[in-house]
Amino acid sequence: MAKQQADFNDTYSRGIARFVAGLEYDAIPAEVRERTKLLLLDAFACGLYGAGLQWSEILQRSLGRLDDTRACTVWGTGQRLSAPNAALVNGTQVQGFELDDAHHRGVVHLGAATLPGLVAIAEARGGMSGKDFLTATIAAYEVGPRVGICMTPDHIGQGWHPAGTIGVFAAAAGAARALRLDVERTIHTLGHAGTQSSGLMAAQYGAMVKRVHAGHSAQCGVLGAFMAEDGLTGIRNVFECEYGGFCTTFSRSTDRFKLEELTAGLGQVWETMNVSLKFYSCVFSGHTALDAIREIQDERPFGPDDFEKIVVHGSQVTVDHVGWKYHPEGMTAAQLNLPFCIATLLLEGDVFVDQFTQEAIFDPRRIALADKVEVVNDPAITARGGRYRHMVRVEVFFKDGTKLERTVETSRGSEKRFAPAADIVSKFEKLVRHVLPEAQMAELRDTVLNLDRLDDAAPLGRLLARR
Repeated sequence: MAKQQADFNDTYSRGIARFVAGLEYDAIPAEVRERTKLLLLDAFACGLYGAGLQWSEILQRSLGRLDDTRACTVWGTGQRLSAPNAALVNGTQVQGFELDDAHHRGVVHLGAATLPGLVAIAEARGGMSGKDFLTATIAAYEVGPRVGICMTPDHIGQGWHPAGTIGVFAAAAGAARALRLDVERTIHTLGHAGTQSSGLMAAQYGAMVKRVHAGHSAQCGVLGAFMAEDGLTGIRNVFECEYGGFCTTFSRSTDRFKLEELTAGLGQVWETMNVSLKFYSCVFSGHTALDAIREIQDERPFGPDDFEKIVVHGSQVTVDHVGWKYHPEGMTAAQLNLPFCIATLLLEGDVFVDQFTQEAIFDPRRIALADKVEVVNDPAITARGGRYRHMVRVEVFFKDGTKLERTVETSRGSEKRFAPAADIVSKFEKLVRHVLPEAQMAELRDTVLNLDRLDDAAPLGRLLARR
């Protein structure tokens, strides 16, 4: 027993917990705090737009029948639910239309998993300042990616959906910091998260439940933190445990993960700065190819009738994730299929919310055009590892016998090509106008961009509600 206790005192799980429990606003570089406000703005916009989507409305109705609590806002609606259920719905809404952020190397959506729980805690408990809200957000955005980096791209390659399996740790870290839990209770919060991890990538082939995975993470983070606060214990060495621990179980191995990455650079290297934003309403793995097509069009304008075929050379993860033959199985399949998204760009000139309609996903011309796009593994790109998993080389073979190609490593909005603040505000306004009146939209925007001045973050819930 003494040896077991000693092991628990020197684990990566404890190292993460120490960071989360000890993180203070003033220790965070100013550039990280300012970047986080823009990430918040983007996530709130995605969640508000997602309120009116079919799968979100189903979830709102289902939980509304089960839960008559009125503590927390369902964003973009007049509905209120308990903190865990509001987090479930709002996380689903943020991930609801392939618009939300991602950490590429960690392969995880952070805003959808994290922010719904933090807003719910702010509403349910009160007394969380804007600075504390930002600090809790950053704690989550530092922990989540490191778990994904530890697990390597093999994790999604094996069929796990990181929004649900990795995102749950971001949610737990944020919720634990929001509740000001000590190191021990933060360890138990992480332990609760690990045992609730779930999410299968088979959902990408048309299932609405794919959208719910991040919401489930948000819900588990809130529940885990509340349970740990009250003394319910979790797995204390959730990452390291050799039998049934997160890393060995989800990698199906004893060595296809890197435990040292869990705490590498904590408090010194800020992974929050490596979170990317979307300017296409589709899966991130396709954005570099869409950018490449646009660059080729800038050199030689062309449309759907001008080429024989398009070949996208990418990593094996890209091929497996988005390179499959398109079948009209629902909106999820359309937004997660690269050939369909390229066909959409060529026919519509953009790949944003207005281009994805129920009619479009069954459009024979779009499906025929998608059949002219091939996605193939490039061993040289695959060999470059997870940092380059979105890199592509796109070839367009024209009917006149000529060919143009373009290589793109990172997409617009990615950590290496992060968008100007004005572009992020513009995206926010473009999405939120669908849901909120202009005055409320402006108040929400200004509140988020000045969040560190708020004595109490609870009013965020009011601003996210449809009046």
